[in-house]
Amino acid sequence: MSSSPSAFSDRSLDKRQIPTLLRALLVLALLYLFLTGVELLGGGFKSLGKDLVDGLFEGVSNPIGGLFVGLLATVLVQSSSVSTSVIVGLVAAGVVNTGDAVPMIMGANLGTTVTNTLASLGHVRHDIEFKRAFAAATVHDFFNILAVIVFLPIELITGYLSSSASWLTDTLIGSSGSDFKSPLKQAVKMPAKWVKELLSDLGANGDIKGGLMIVIGLAFIFISLAYITKNMRLLVADRVETAINHALGAGSGIVAILIGAVITVSVQSSSITTSVLVPLAASGVLTLGNIYPVTLGANIGTTVTALLASLATGSPAAVTVAIVHTLFNISGIIVFYPVKKLREIPINLANRLSNVAAERRSLAIAYTLTAFVIVPLLGVVILR
Repeated sequence: MSSSPSAFSDRSLDKRQIPTLLRALLVLALLYLFLTGVELLGGGFKSLGKDLVDGLFEGVSNPIGGLFVGLLATVLVQSSSVSTSVIVGLVAAGVVNTGDAVPMIMGANLGTTVTNTLASLGHVRHDIEFKRAFAAATVHDFFNILAVIVFLPIELITGYLSSSASWLTDTLIGSSGSDFKSPLKQAVKMPAKWVKELLSDLGANGDIKGGLMIVIGLAFIFISLAYITKNMRLLVADRVETAINHALGAGSGIVAILIGAVITVSVQSSSITTSVLVPLAASGVLTLGNIYPVTLGANIGTTVTALLASLATGSPAAVTVAIVHTLFNISGIIVFYPVKKLREIPINLANRLSNVAAERRSLAIAYTLTAFVIVPLLGVVILR
């Protein structure tokens, strides 16, 4: 598994331009900016009038509508880390309750797979390569779709995910009611206060001030996560391929899942982890069976960002929603991975779809647009 000489030279150039220690400090500064953005987002929604907020999130109380909102939001921003962090902020602000947030989190989990599906379309001109790449991308789609099909009804009927997450929240922070004292929240309180005071000095008040806080908070979240991902990728780029090789060489699905999770936590993006696998599958270096568990690990790793954001809010409800995201992905793995027949369902579905797509390339594009844009968009419009 080797990178092109130009890729290595570009990577080396990036590392020479910014020393590793300085880049690591930059990541910490960006992380601070990210947490400040979450604080501003929550504060902004608290400042808005109730009627305005209710109008913005009309339809989210419908679980299918909430699912589509989460999916579409993630597709639009191309990052489940961004969308889940925003959902956590909404819950912390009391705009969205825990029950309504769970389907949104599931939708965000679905939406994150669009990046590697789009990456596979880059091989559309080469028959065999495209077939392998598309299967490698859509196996992630099918696993997440199956997880939603199984666990959304279970959650709606029993509250399994939210009640389990609430119990863990109570156990970890000892409070299920009032806000808890979070050192992360205290750390970002001052810069958030500076922004609020600056807006007041500029004459912004009421809904206008709240709206500007939301915009600034979203900008902080977008910018910080984008550059955290970029810098972490450069810091660990040389180790990613080695780690994947180690996981697959060990021949253990559990090891591959753990490696996928660790890589994703390191680069702060499941899309990077899974998109790296697509060209390797296209070239025949990796099989679909080898890629699958690494993808599942990436699903778990991507939940860390929302967990971190929730701790910065000081809100038990926000922590509960973040834990729901983690439990949802772990539960999906527990159900579908250990038993061979169940484990092979997403693989078989991905292979069948890729066979059809290889015969008619237009169907691959139609699938991507329908699954990630048309269906969720229609769902949001109809269910509002």
